[in-house]
Amino acid sequence: MANLGKTVKLGVFTLAIMNVTAVVSLRGLPAEAEYGVSSAFYYLFAALVFLIPTALVAAELAAMFQDKQGGVFRWVGEAFGKKAGFLAIWLQWIESTIWYPTVLTFGAVAIAFIGMDHTGDMALASNRFYTLAVVLGIYWLATFISLKGLGWVGKVAKIGGLVGTIIPAGLLVILAIVYLATGGSSQMDFSGSFWPDFTNFDNLVLAASIFLFYAGMEMGGIHVKEMDNPSRNYPKAVFIGSALTVLIFVLGTFALGIIIPQKDINLTQSLLVGFDNYFAYIKASWLSPVIAIALAFGVLAGVLTWVAGPSKGIFAVGRAGYLPPFFQKTNRIGVQKNILYIQGGAVTLLSLLFVVMPSVQSFYQIMSQLTVVLYLIMYMLMFAAAIYLRYNMKKAGRPFRIGGKGNGLMWFIGGLGFCGSLLAFVLSFIPPGQISVGSNTVWYSVLIIGALIVVIAPFIIYAARKPEWKNDDSQFEPFHWEENSPAQPVGKTTPGKQASE
Repeated sequence: MANLGKTVKLGVFTLAIMNVTAVVSLRGLPAEAEYGVSSAFYYLFAALVFLIPTALVAAELAAMFQDKQGGVFRWVGEAFGKKAGFLAIWLQWIESTIWYPTVLTFGAVAIAFIGMDHTGDMALASNRFYTLAVVLGIYWLATFISLKGLGWVGKVAKIGGLVGTIIPAGLLVILAIVYLATGGSSQMDFSGSFWPDFTNFDNLVLAASIFLFYAGMEMGGIHVKEMDNPSRNYPKAVFIGSALTVLIFVLGTFALGIIIPQKDINLTQSLLVGFDNYFAYIKASWLSPVIAIALAFGVLAGVLTWVAGPSKGIFAVGRAGYLPPFFQKTNRIGVQKNILYIQGGAVTLLSLLFVVMPSVQSFYQIMSQLTVVLYLIMYMLMFAAAIYLRYNMKKAGRPFRIGGKGNGLMWFIGGLGFCGSLLAFVLSFIPPGQISVGSNTVWYSVLIIGALIVVIAPFIIYAARKPEWKNDDSQFEPFHWEENSPAQPVGKTTPGKQASE
């Protein structure tokens, strides 16, 4: 009876809320408010072809390899070999690195709106040099705090998620309801069509960024073993969490569209402007700085948590012999200091794009699109690996399995996720018609050259690896095809043999 506390399991609703907290961010709402009523179609479409498949596929993979290190490196590497696995974990790390300037841009805007001078706040938020200074200042502060290994960072993040996301989301929707109920005039045309205008190709481009809104749902897969009857309860948690996520996004987007005319929507400022307008309507403008502080705190708390987070995965893989010793250096308390410095250098260089892009919101959009492009490559590898492993590891234990028998449902769910990711990947390269991104040459150069450099880099590093790179303290378990390689039939090529060629 003394160990009873260790057997406590996560409930369906608890995991659903955990998934919502991990995924939902309000900073992207203005981008979809551009589409009016049809934004609901994009949210639902992306949920069906990406959000739900991601959560279910990641749950099966996480449960399969629950006792082995590596995360997405393990999942993809078991299917397609070490090179592909290294590419997957590399993309996950680099994607998060590129994400920091975009999320901190939103944080800088929130801080600008702490003042009471509405016109002055908007001017400051649009100033590229102010935004650059805040992004770099807060990022490096978070990095130095991470190097200290402070235990309270996790608590700050939990409070930040509640104060900076959940409460503001609910408040925004309530304000919209009060506004309409008391005779306020909606700026959004609710008589518009739910279906987008597919004849206008530009309409699909910004919509591709919705996939980034939903990124991260795979993290919930690590909790699949912490539930009673996961084969039944985990899908319930996924569908409840997905429904709540979509509801928050749809209602939040509508709430912004109701108070801000479509022509005035700005990707970085409109969330704060929306709150300002609602507070002015209810004669409570004094609340504007309060909500700005709350949103800024939510952003900064999240960054503080994630600065060191994704780098831990690439660090563990690097110690197994995939990165030079320089990247494996830690400080006296075991924090991966050199990886954090390299990450900070990359964030600094990316942030300098503020100077060459025509506006803060154009920088915000192009960095968001580059993040989407890289993350979607990783997701396509993950979906393909899940399908392949159904055949390559038929007898492996699957505590959570998509479909009771056969592989048909996995083909459907995994294939849906792969095709949805591929569609968003292609659309992400097209400049959006709704936003001035300056020269199309700059847009294509940043996306194409940036993506090529990031994708090619891990193959160069892999080819240059040396036996002495492996850290003696690394306890990275071999892949299944390495363990079973002596028993392979003659002439059969394993992923391991391919990877070592």
